[in-house]
Amino acid sequence: MSRQIFINLAVKDLQQSMDFYTAMGFTNNPQFSDDTAKCMVWSESIFVMLLTHEKFSSFTAKPIADTKNNVAGFFSLSVNSVEEMNEIMESGMKAGGVEPTEMKDYGFMQQRTLEDFDGHTWEIFYMDMSKIPTQQPE
Repeated sequence: MSRQIFINLAVKDLQQSMDFYTAMGFTNNPQFSDDTAKCMVWSESIFVMLLTHEKFSSFTAKPIADTKNNVAGFFSLSVNSVEEMNEIMESGMKAGGVEPTEMKDYGFMQQRTLEDFDGHTWEIFYMDMSKIPTQQPE
């Protein structure tokens, strides 16, 4: 079996969060979903598990972070074009997400940031490998 990553996120409203991630382009895998958790698929190897606070708390003794007011981490998703990045951002914002910062353009990479209802921070980026500088600054 190939290696996979499952990102587990505590969410307050499971259906609202599932609708948001669906708008971003994720699909739901009902095989690993129930009334307390939704498995959202980005690719063959990347999954986001949306868990109710009660379900999430069953895996840890630590309190759940307030990600609306504190950053717990950045999750980054690469896409195939600037257009795809913009489409995901627009769909995510129409579904209730917010863009807390302006787009960043590094020449070889464009990046936009999208926060979900719970404040989980996603960086959606397109990188053009042909534009990566080959010379290191002195």
